[in-house]
Amino acid sequence: MTFDDRPIHSHSDPAQTAAERAEIEPLAPATADDEATDTTAQTERKQGSMVREIIETLLLALIIFLAVRAVVLNFRVDGLSMMPNLENNEMLLVNRNAYLSFDSWALVDWLPLVDHEEENIVHLFSPPQRGDIVVFDAPVPGADKPYIKRIIGLPGETIEARNGSVYVDGQKLDEPYLQGEETWCSRNQDCEPVTVPEGSIFVLGDNRDNSQDSRAFGPVDIDSVIGKAWVTYWPIGEAGVVPHYDYPEISERN
Repeated sequence: MTFDDRPIHSHSDPAQTAAERAEIEPLAPATADDEATDTTAQTERKQGSMVREIIETLLLALIIFLAVRAVVLNFRVDGLSMMPNLENNEMLLVNRNAYLSFDSWALVDWLPLVDHEEENIVHLFSPPQRGDIVVFDAPVPGADKPYIKRIIGLPGETIEARNGSVYVDGQKLDEPYLQGEETWCSRNQDCEPVTVPEGSIFVLGDNRDNSQDSRAFGPVDIDSVIGKAWVTYWPIGEAGVVPHYDYPEISERN
């Protein structure tokens, strides 16, 4: 078997040949104008990305700030009424949701033929407790700053100060945080008994000789309470949880 060894001549398409030549020809080098355009575009992209990141960071910071403010407030102790447990100018974080509550009947009162005149208040955490230190709107006309005091009496209880001590429904209250200080309505004068109305609390300052409290303005509406003092954060040497107190002699009786 033999083969024809004559050269084979192909007849290529001129247009295809030109295209093939174009594919293998090197690209023309970029000009200075092209490089400047690319640099400008990259700079604009970086600037746009930076602006977007700044906006996202600011929005995130705002969301965090609003979320924190929804839970806690900062408060500065102004005065000596809570000494020796809270000093003048001490900085606190106040838990504004400590006594968060709602009327459970409100969940069903919208239904036809369902209506309740009374309320059924449910606390998500706990109701105000004796010994809690709370911040509340000033109950005195003309006062422009909130007050901070300790809860002593709860709704329905009768509070009186006699013989230098506080009595709850006739039982003497043990208050070691007073460090021996006595409680009077005025100079060595007993207080008239006060029955705390529903929806109210009876509050006293720890510095009994230098505190305007429920002995002067009466029980405080619970709705006026801004929050429960939570943490001291300034001065650093006093940083820590605010000292609330339990009263086992009253708790055991109740």
